[in-house]
Amino acid sequence: MKTIKEITTALKEAEEWQDWMVGVESDERAGVQKAWLSWKKRQDKKQQLLQEHQTKVDFDQSYGGKEVFIAGVDEAGRGPLAGPVVTAAVILPSNCEVLVGLNDSKQLSKDKRNAYAALIKEHALSYFIHFQSAQQIDELNIYEATKQSMKTSVESLSIKPNYVLVDAMTLPISIPQDSIIKGDAKSLAIAAASILAKTARDDYMDQLDNEFPMYGFAQHAGYGTKQHLKALEEFGPTSHHRKSFEPIKSML
Repeated sequence: MKTIKEITTALKEAEEWQDWMVGVESDERAGVQKAWLSWKKRQDKKQQLLQEHQTKVDFDQSYGGKEVFIAGVDEAGRGPLAGPVVTAAVILPSNCEVLVGLNDSKQLSKDKRNAYAALIKEHALSYFIHFQSAQQIDELNIYEATKQSMKTSVESLSIKPNYVLVDAMTLPISIPQDSIIKGDAKSLAIAAASILAKTARDDYMDQLDNEFPMYGFAQHAGYGTKQHLKALEEFGPTSHHRKSFEPIKSML
C-alpha cells in the first residue's frame, strides 16, 4: 500500500483522471481523503474555467464563425487624474486554448495579467496598443479621446477585422461593430484587449513613478487616492496630469 505522502504527491502531479485513482477514492485514511478532495476541487475549477473559456469563444464566433477575423477592443485609464488612456485591439485565433482562465483584467492579479499579456502577444493574429496623452484628453474630453484612441487601435491592426467588438463604446469606423456592455466578461477578444491595455498602462505609470517619485504613480496608477491628492496639493500638477479633471482644474 502506498503511503499518504506518496498518494498526495501523485495527486498533485496528476492533471487528469487515471485508473489508479479508483483505489484512492475508497481509501479511508483521512490524509488520503483530504488530498483526494483537494484534487477534485482543482479539477472542478479547471472544468469551470474551460467552460467559461468556451462560452467566450462561442460568443465571439457567433459574429461569423471560425473563418472570420473578430477584433476585441477595450481601454484602461479613463478615470485617473494623471497619465494616458490606453486602448488595445486584438484578433485571436479561433480557439486560443492557452488563454483558458483569461478574464476581465480587474479580476486578475498583476502577475497573472502580465503572464496573460505575454501569451496574448505571442499567439494573437494581430494586436495594437495606443496611448492617448493627457494633453489630448484635455483637448478632446475623455470620452472622445478614448473613442479616437480605440479607432486608431483598430485601424492599426495588421489584419483588417471582419467584425469589431467594443467594450461599451461605438466607434467611428466603417467596419461592422457591436458595443458590448461588460464585454470583457463575455468576449475572449475583448478580455484580451483589456489585459493588453491594462498592463501597458501600468508599465507606463511605473516609468512615470521613476521620473516623479513624489506622486506615488506606481501605487495608484494616477487615480485620485488620498496619497495622490496630498502630493498634488504639495507639489502641484505635472505635464502628465489631466488639467480638465477636478480637483486639478480648480488648482489652475
